[in-house]
Amino acid sequence: MKELILCKYGEIVLKGLNRGGFENELMKNVRRRIKPLGKFNLSSAQSTLYIEPLDASIDMDEVFERVSKVYGITKLCRAIGAEKNLDSIFEVVCERFGETLSSAKSFKVMTKRSDKSFYLTSPELSAQLGGMILEKYHHLKVDLKEPEVTVICEIRGEGAFIHDIAVDGAGGIPVGTSGKGLLLLSGGIDSPVAGCMMAKRGVGISAIHFEAPPYTSERALMKVERLAEKMSEYCGRIDFYTVPFTKIQEEIRNNCPEDYFTLIMRRLMMEIAQRIAEKNGIQALITGESLGQVASQTMAAMVTTDAVCRMPVFRPCIGLDKKEIIDISYRLGTFEISIEPYEDCCTVFTPRHPRTKPTLSDVEEAQNRFDFEELINEAVENTRVKTIRTY
Repeated sequence: MKELILCKYGEIVLKGLNRGGFENELMKNVRRRIKPLGKFNLSSAQSTLYIEPLDASIDMDEVFERVSKVYGITKLCRAIGAEKNLDSIFEVVCERFGETLSSAKSFKVMTKRSDKSFYLTSPELSAQLGGMILEKYHHLKVDLKEPEVTVICEIRGEGAFIHDIAVDGAGGIPVGTSGKGLLLLSGGIDSPVAGCMMAKRGVGISAIHFEAPPYTSERALMKVERLAEKMSEYCGRIDFYTVPFTKIQEEIRNNCPEDYFTLIMRRLMMEIAQRIAEKNGIQALITGESLGQVASQTMAAMVTTDAVCRMPVFRPCIGLDKKEIIDISYRLGTFEISIEPYEDCCTVFTPRHPRTKPTLSDVEEAQNRFDFEELINEAVENTRVKTIRTY
């Protein structure tokens, strides 16, 4: 009897006439993730994606781990199929749960009958199957509130499927259904979280990182690339752009008032990011900013940054506090990489007393003390790009 994985849809079921496009994108994303592991048959029915291995040697633990990180899946479980009759179902229950039931003290049976033509109702099937289990495992007791073992039987058009309680998937909607965004990716905690939060809403993620050697090291860049690799477990393919930023930062230091350094730097980063986005068909920028977290993330500071923007800027962390962002980074697996002690260009030439309530006119006046246009063009022209994909 062959094991397979059942993946339950979330928001996709609400998409009406557009549902087919979302399902197709989800199917493609799942297929790309598991293709290196072997051959599979993928099918979709009744708001569920079925993943059936075609080779008994496939590592189903690894398949399950990869699929659990695919956005668009809200629940998933490992199941065994059976013919739609009571004897076949009980045989599979004994195969799937026999060892566990032998050592447990209590159990319950849950039945979900999607195929209404099946000859037993859900309560009838639960009662009869539960009775057969009690007859074979005399020591067991039924506990409907806190059982040690939960046996779930789903009766679907394709057959009967036996499994235990489904686990949470990544949720959201499939990556690739909501356009493309360019994430300003530093080496910190917030920006990887922001990128994955937007991917969860269907945005295809590219990332841009600003390096400033010799003030930033090669190891700092490698750290950010590893963050992108970890993100790609959820986001899929990430085009990673590295921008040489040293000359621009030195000219900011040499020509602009110190208390405006960070604000001018972020405005120039936004300008460079937009030009790269426009060249590559990317429709929005994404940042990890959280309102009030640091001086450059006050509302007044963001006004001065957004003034140079010609495209939407998404800030999914804007209303989260630091603990909430850290909790998400733990779940994504990015936290331990983010706290490695390598500098990034945002910490270079940090002003001692940054402006927290700047006015746009004052920031523009400070920035206009030097013409950065030639350096911006040079940075864009010398930007390097590589593709990062974990699977």
